[in-house]
Amino acid sequence: MTKAASAVRTNLISSSSSWIWIPAPTTVRKSASIALQNLNMPVYCITGTNRGIGLEFVRQLAQSADNTIIAAVRSLSSDLSDLQAAVSPSTHILECDTSKVSSIHSFAKAAARILRDGKKIDFLINNAGVNITSHQSSLSLGPDELHTQISINVIGPAKVVEFLLDAGLLSKDVRVLNLTSGLGSMQRSSEIKPRKCAGYSISKAGLNMLTVHQSEDLKAQLPGAVVISMDPGWVKTRLGGEGAMLEASESVGNMLGVLHRLKPEDNGSFLHHSGDKIPW
Repeated sequence: MTKAASAVRTNLISSSSSWIWIPAPTTVRKSASIALQNLNMPVYCITGTNRGIGLEFVRQLAQSADNTIIAAVRSLSSDLSDLQAAVSPSTHILECDTSKVSSIHSFAKAAARILRDGKKIDFLINNAGVNITSHQSSLSLGPDELHTQISINVIGPAKVVEFLLDAGLLSKDVRVLNLTSGLGSMQRSSEIKPRKCAGYSISKAGLNMLTVHQSEDLKAQLPGAVVISMDPGWVKTRLGGEGAMLEASESVGNMLGVLHRLKPEDNGSFLHHSGDKIPW
């Protein structure tokens, strides 16, 4: 275990099979960049928050003390120093390895122990994702690598929604944001020559279809629910790789603006971080 991981462990308490991060009191930063209207102390749940876009979601949302944040990470044994530095007193860090159904199930149980007194999740952001074989084309797809990407990028978000719903943790008007990619658009991918990231594109197209199904299935149980796919743009993160032009802070700021403005008629949409619709 690294020194950083060991330091984080000292601030964790056991909760059955999961560990929960209890942040030390901090001074919450004030910012006009996050303006939540018509919401009284909303609850956010975000997967994949140890770095990149997920970390930036936590960083921006933690600027308001009114926000309760459930920040999911793949492993609590990893270096969480950046996330630890970004959290607010109302942030809870839970373990959720979205490649493992058992881990997602344990995560839902741990979230239920946090959300007491009728609190429910108002905004669910399925951010965790991988692009592990960007060099592979449709003529060189590795079955194991493709399966891993589908497991994390499609099955993971499906089970997160399913288990949180089963636990009664989603609000009646919940907004679900499935973080996808422009490469998951068949029309846009057909315009790229040569084609890029075959396995990743296939998995994100699958996530988009999941959104289409979730938008109807979830609404049947929670009439006010809205589920969308969103393209964050080509963001400067480790997953974004070389050539990315968009800062994470700008992308996330835009996405939060769109998320907070979602209307019932947006249910089942594929949106750009700017709010524009993207062709499937």
